[in-house]
Order: sequence, then structure tokens, then C-alpha cells
Amino acid sequence: MTWVAGSLVFWLAAWALNARLAASGWARRRFGRLAVPVLFGITILVLWEGIVRGLGVSPVILPPPSMIAARIAGSLPVLWADFAQTVLKGALPGFLIGCGAAVATAIAIDRSPFLQRGLLPVGNFVAALPIVGLAPILVMWFGFDWQSKAAVVVVMVFFPVLVNMVAGLQASERMQADLMATWGASYWQALMKLRLPAAMPFLFNGLKIASTLALIGAIVAEFFGSPVYGMGFRISTEVGRLGLDMVWATIAVAALAGSALYGLITLIERGVTFWHPSQRI
Repeated sequence: MTWVAGSLVFWLAAWALNARLAASGWARRRFGRLAVPVLFGITILVLWEGIVRGLGVSPVILPPPSMIAARIAGSLPVLWADFAQTVLKGALPGFLIGCGAAVATAIAIDRSPFLQRGLLPVGNFVAALPIVGLAPILVMWFGFDWQSKAAVVVVMVFFPVLVNMVAGLQASERMQADLMATWGASYWQALMKLRLPAAMPFLFNGLKIASTLALIGAIVAEFFGSPVYGMGFRISTEVGRLGLDMVWATIAVAALAGSALYGLITLIERGVTFWHPSQRI
């Protein structure tokens, strides 16, 4: 029980420190905004380690973070091959194709009332379909390589980005649109100079949602068919072998990859929408 007691003491001390940092003005600085979540994450890991070791939990049920870290360090070639297959060959191409198609479709819907009334309700219906039902169908259509993973990702990211982009294109104020019309601006001039800039915060919200969905879709697709590598393949295989440390190692890599993509999109958003009130904090 020494591990449990020590972990609880550390958790309480770190919680008090984190609460003080979060409430202070220092937390609003760039380093402070990074330090608070990092300290919170370290606290959770230490508490996890102490409880698992102190209570003698079997690694088959829940391995401690130290065992997961050791598995990551000892399996870097395998994890890199899985990462390349799932993220670089499946999730990233699907993300780019799906988001690009969503933006183009949103502009077409904005130009056509027929598409706005006909396509969006159908899109909401398709977005509500369970991915575990669509994934095996798409794997049968596109095969077991990266194309099927990209297809699943396209289906998952398309409609969140589409809905946000359509809402963004309608976000510009009526007075601004009337002023552009008074100046004799064409539809495309108003789109490029007024409506697309106004839609950027909405678009980036959709992209951040899609960044997490992309990785989930690629991993789920690999449960239904994959080469002998990939994150989804690794998870399903190691669960059958009761290799829970490898399963958690793969989950950790997937979480880091998703967080990195989300962070990259956030950085781009700050550069593009620097004028928006949300970026002035």
C-alpha cells in the first residue's frame, strides 16, 4: 500500500500546484498554457503507476505506465511500421481528400438551394450510420491495403467539415454582403474576400473534429482487414495474445499522433484567424 499512499500524496500536492498555476496570470502565457496540462498528465500517470503497483493489479488487466513505456522503447520498429501504415498511408490521405471534398461541396451547396435542401439532410443521415457497419463494406470494395482505410476516413471526416463549412459561409453579416454587392463584386469576389475569411473559424473547428475522427476511422477499418501491420491489426492481434502492454503502447502512439495533428491544425488556425476574437486570449 506504500505505492498507493505515495501516489495519493503526490496527486494531492500536484493538484494544489496545478490549481494555483491555472488560476494565476502566468497560466495565460505560452509556457504556462503548456505546463498546466503537462503537469496534469504527469499526475495521472504517477497515480496510475502507484495504484496498479500498490494493489498488485495483473498486467493482463492493466499494465503500469512504466511497462507500457518499456514496451514502446523495445518495439520502435514495429510501432513505426504500424504508424506508417495507419497514419501516413491511411488516415492522412483520407483526411486530406475528405476535407478537400467537403470544402468544395460546401461551396457548391452555397451556390445551389437545391443541394442545400437535398444534400444536407442526406448527409446527416449518412453521418449517423455506424462506422462499424460501413467499414467492412468499404474494405470489401477497396481491398485490404491503405485505400480502404482512406475511404473509411473520408466518410468519417466529410460531413463534420461540410456542416461547419456551410455554416461558416453563411456567417458573414448581411450588411457586409450588401456592401460588396453595392461595389459590384461578383459571387466569387465576395466569396474570396468576405465569405471565406468569415468561414475560417468554422472550418478549423470542423478540421479539429475531423483530425480525431480520421485516426479512429483508420484503426477501425483495420479491424476488418489489413496487411500484417497497422495499429488496428496490432491491437486486435495482441488482444488475442493477452499482450496488453503492446495494446496500450499502440494506443499511446495513436493518441500522440492524433494530438500532434490536432496541435498542428491549431497552430495553422492561429496564423490564419489571428484577427478573430478567440485568438486574442
